[in-house]
Amino acid sequence: MKNEIYKKISLDQFNKEALNFDDADSYKMCKEDYPEILEELEKEMFHDVLDCGCGTGAMLALLSAKYPNKSYTGIDLSDQMIKVAKKKNPETISFVIGDCENLPFEDLSFDVVICSHSFHHYPDPQSFFNNVYRILRPEGRLILRDNTGPWYWNLYMNWYVFPKGNRRHRLGDVHCYNRKEVKALCEKAGLSMELFEERPKHKMHCVARKK
Repeated sequence: MKNEIYKKISLDQFNKEALNFDDADSYKMCKEDYPEILEELEKEMFHDVLDCGCGTGAMLALLSAKYPNKSYTGIDLSDQMIKVAKKKNPETISFVIGDCENLPFEDLSFDVVICSHSFHHYPDPQSFFNNVYRILRPEGRLILRDNTGPWYWNLYMNWYVFPKGNRRHRLGDVHCYNRKEVKALCEKAGLSMELFEERPKHKMHCVARKK
């Protein structure tokens, strides 16, 4: 499918799910990611955090409660997700409707970019990585969480599960990435991939840095 079609499908899907998203499995999955993202964040000092594909703001709400004196911004393609996020989160967290492949932020704006289970919806992953490089400050980090697994699991997801889901349920899932693919995206953008691990439940934990 064309990139615009993937984005339209994802937008329609998440706009429909926005009001009930906090009761859905997707929300629980984001909350499951929180401890490991927090553990990664706490390895270094940080101030400005951007959450790409923030949904209703679950991750930023948890981070803000832990570290209230930091600056938090969330961006999501779904206007309805952002609407819910603004209603249920503190005004100290900024939420923006926008495309993670064309981030509407100035260069050198953030210390950390996090992306939890949103990346597999991006039809142009290189544009996302290029934008992350642009908005990160020197030594800034990308903490990426998504789906991955052994080669046969990724193959099954990419050639059967995702296409079937798009045909039958209009889910907007694009691709599961392996270590080699993510490293290539990082290097082309100018980022250095420092960590890539396959963790339980077929979860990717990746850290890349802007040198």
